[in-house]
Amino acid sequence: MKDKIIDLLKNSNNEFVSGEEISKHLGVTRAAIWKHINALKESGYKIESVSKKGYRLIGCPDILTYEEIKEHLTTKFIGRNIIHFDNLDSTNTYAKSIADTLVGEGHAIITEKQLNGRGRLGRQWISQNSKGIWMSLILRPELDIFEVSKVTQVAAAAVNMAFRDIGVESKIKWPNDIIINDKKVCGILTEMNSEINIINYIVVGIGINVNNDLDDFSSEISDIATSIKIESKKYIKRNELVAKIFNNFEILYNDFVDKKFSTALNICKDNSYVLNKDINIIKNGEVTSAKAIDINERGELVVKYENGSIDKVLSGEVSVRIKKN
Repeated sequence: MKDKIIDLLKNSNNEFVSGEEISKHLGVTRAAIWKHINALKESGYKIESVSKKGYRLIGCPDILTYEEIKEHLTTKFIGRNIIHFDNLDSTNTYAKSIADTLVGEGHAIITEKQLNGRGRLGRQWISQNSKGIWMSLILRPELDIFEVSKVTQVAAAAVNMAFRDIGVESKIKWPNDIIINDKKVCGILTEMNSEINIINYIVVGIGINVNNDLDDFSSEISDIATSIKIESKKYIKRNELVAKIFNNFEILYNDFVDKKFSTALNICKDNSYVLNKDINIIKNGEVTSAKAIDINERGELVVKYENGSIDKVLSGEVSVRIKKN
């Protein structure tokens, strides 16, 4: 009901809409309209109320509901069904808990604050209230399960493109981090539910530090983490950025499902943070030095060890760190 009221107010060309008109259009009492208007005000919408004139929308909050994102969407299915929360333990965890009850794909779980966000290898992701983007997409591609790791790079390419769309340059640290000025601004966590060779669903979690300030980062992570606002020196409209990610993701995802992974792959290679650099590969607690020389058609990182041998590193198998000289 609240979404329908906002739609009416947004489409009023900044004119007042009477309570009676809204009541007739939606088939509810004027008392119910008044109650929903107050709830919208509590959510952050600025609505002017004038006796005998009605209501007029004069400002929208920076919240990531479908109502605030849809006007920027060009997608057919990605992000067309959004489940929004004020706070949630983990969008990936919740997405997995409901995936079997949903039909189709492209559903998005978005929360304003994530209480127990997770990164790769079980690491915690700090998720401040209404300053970042914490979301998960539910996908059901008809793919071989060995192709699933590529979805992470499809998502990374989509985020990289969306950043560029808002005038922010970034790099992709294979396979799942987005870097600005040598600091992490975004992490991607892909999880799968499958049976032998059948994918039931994939959940792609994307966490982005958007409008965080310097004092939002503890001293332990301030030298390795940052936000778009800190690096670009400008406030970012989160709803527009989410829509740009969804728009780019749908294009790249459709190509990927149609066996055209090269589209996303080329973006990851052209904007790579690790290629042609000396890196440390960390596996089972052991650190091995190598040089990153390519990302192949399977999405694997191709490395050259100090003894001259060439190897392929699988996503999810290791952590990769730029070697400090």
